[in-house]
Amino acid sequence: MSLTRLLCLLFLVAAVACQNTAEEEPPKTERPNILFIMTDDHARKAISSYGSDLIETPNIDRIAQEGIRFTNSFVTNSICAPSRAVLLTGKYSHLNGLRDNRDHFDGTQMNFAKLLQQAGYATSVIGKWHLKTQPTGFDYWDVLIGQGNYYNPRMVRMGDTMTHTGYTTEIITDIALDVLEKRDTTKPFCMLYHHKAPHRNWMPNLKDLPEFLQKEYPLPPTLFDDYAGREAAAAQDMEIADMYMSSDMKLLPEDYGEETGTGGGGASNFRAPRNWDNLRKLLTPEQRKVWDENYDPIRKAFRENPPTGRDLVIWKYQRYMQDYMGSVASVDENIGRVLEYLDEQGLAENTIVVYTSDQGFYLGEHGWYDKRFMYEESFSMPLVMRYPAGVQGGQVSDELVLNLDFAPTFLDYAGVEAPKDMQGASMRPIWEGDTGDSWRKSVYYHYYEYPHGWHNVKRHEGVRDDRYKLIHFYHDIDDWELYDLATDSLEVNNLADDPAHQATKERLQKELMRLREFYQVPENDTSDMAN
Repeated sequence: MSLTRLLCLLFLVAAVACQNTAEEEPPKTERPNILFIMTDDHARKAISSYGSDLIETPNIDRIAQEGIRFTNSFVTNSICAPSRAVLLTGKYSHLNGLRDNRDHFDGTQMNFAKLLQQAGYATSVIGKWHLKTQPTGFDYWDVLIGQGNYYNPRMVRMGDTMTHTGYTTEIITDIALDVLEKRDTTKPFCMLYHHKAPHRNWMPNLKDLPEFLQKEYPLPPTLFDDYAGREAAAAQDMEIADMYMSSDMKLLPEDYGEETGTGGGGASNFRAPRNWDNLRKLLTPEQRKVWDENYDPIRKAFRENPPTGRDLVIWKYQRYMQDYMGSVASVDENIGRVLEYLDEQGLAENTIVVYTSDQGFYLGEHGWYDKRFMYEESFSMPLVMRYPAGVQGGQVSDELVLNLDFAPTFLDYAGVEAPKDMQGASMRPIWEGDTGDSWRKSVYYHYYEYPHGWHNVKRHEGVRDDRYKLIHFYHDIDDWELYDLATDSLEVNNLADDPAHQATKERLQKELMRLREFYQVPENDTSDMAN
């Protein structure tokens, strides 16, 4: 054989070997983008994919239909700032240091955004931040000051304060789309796209007012709850009956007479009429004109025929729901804008899209608005997610998941090891059908904001499994509540002192103690745990 033929043969063998090796090597998986959408105080009952008969939310529904919807998703502490700290750190409030809305977030501690940033992700947070300290771990941030306003908000962009003109839900979306358009396309992105809505005081977009101010909503069966057998529930200050005629109901003093500014779930130094006057002054003349055209007929009707007693509660409930649902409608519409952008740019397939809220909210259940309690309406959070490249659409999961689990899940998909002190778990095995019997069977909850702050909700902690819930209220009270969610979904029948349910109570008390130890809850966080 000539030297030339031998060299050709060797070259051919090498080429075939290289080809076979390349075929045997698995293709490298592209790390997914992450779009984390969170609203403030959005109840599951106000999302149509959760079976709502109150509103249609086609864009949030689309995320659920094209991915997975969770029926047992919960928060660890149902109040705004603590929930956001748990999201970032993957740790309970007692470990991340932010127990209630008075606390400042320690930005020096590790969070998942920092880890993704170190791993080469382009990170950003747009919209509501509410943690009192400057965002850390983000290449770009543009956040509302405090709670923010529904119209013409002031926002801080990378340290510079700017005032915008327009409706805040749309403005936050405009900024998010601009950041996506200008992103570094050589990197995967992680964007936290966070809305103010539908937080109190619920001011819908001008264009939605004609539709929603005409709607009438069915009354919840517990709107006039008497709180029998529930001492802490009776002590709260968050009843629709006491909502402010001014900032909540959008009336003026000449419509109802002078308002004291106390009560209505307000702090004693809060002056609701003055607050509402200041919010109205933020509107431009053009905005104010449209606003008054829609609300003046409501004011006139109230002056001419003011309701009283139970009728006044029902009137307040309808007004509350009209403004709340109108605020939700704009959120859903603007989420649609972002989903459309992902489609147009070819980003949808490899982008994890999560929609959730920092907690749930009461829409008249127990006669309430707001959150805080461990009852289902505020303890639960909506959670839908899609990821076409990795999550089969149309799934519904009943597994018990927490806002504690977001950080480990994102890190899992980014190929980054979660720090050992993160207390949540990656949810990935759930939609990949790989949980076996290893997934949690119960969840732990702890609320701290009492006696300071708003709404007079007692401190409490508790445990929930797939059927039962046990709550312990403490501090200046020592009261237990037990609910069988299979037979009492409204949570009005406290079984804690029922002899027939003592075995269940004792079992859950042991589980509560186990979870306290597992999550390293300090002993001095509660009073005596004994009966």
